[in-house]
Amino acid sequence: MPLPRRVAVFNKRATNRLALPLVPYLPGFGVIEHTGRRTGRSYQTPVLAFRHGAEFVIALTYGPDTDWVRNALAAGGGSLIRNGRRIGFIGPRLVHTDTERPVPGFVALVLRTVGVSDFLFVRPAS
Repeated sequence: MPLPRRVAVFNKRATNRLALPLVPYLPGFGVIEHTGRRTGRSYQTPVLAFRHGAEFVIALTYGPDTDWVRNALAAGGGSLIRNGRRIGFIGPRLVHTDTERPVPGFVALVLRTVGVSDFLFVRPAS
């Protein structure tokens, strides 16, 4: 896991709640809407999301074992709110790379520096 677990817990409880209203409108960011595997509840999680050809790529800054990633994989999809628009997605797939990061240059440099090497690729449903 690139970022410490305690940072993830703090962000989940505090920062994410404050940032959620703004994140869908910020360049390079988005909000994943997913349904809990066990609870069936709807959740929203801020993410770094970029267009990559016909797909979107989401940087997994806390690694691939987070609840939202497992929820999206189990459901086979979810929604991404980006640039103020909700986009349904299907076919989530994990990609691990130690070399090339499939994100814009400066973001790739920052992600490499903090050790992020896992990404989730998703296809728009429509």
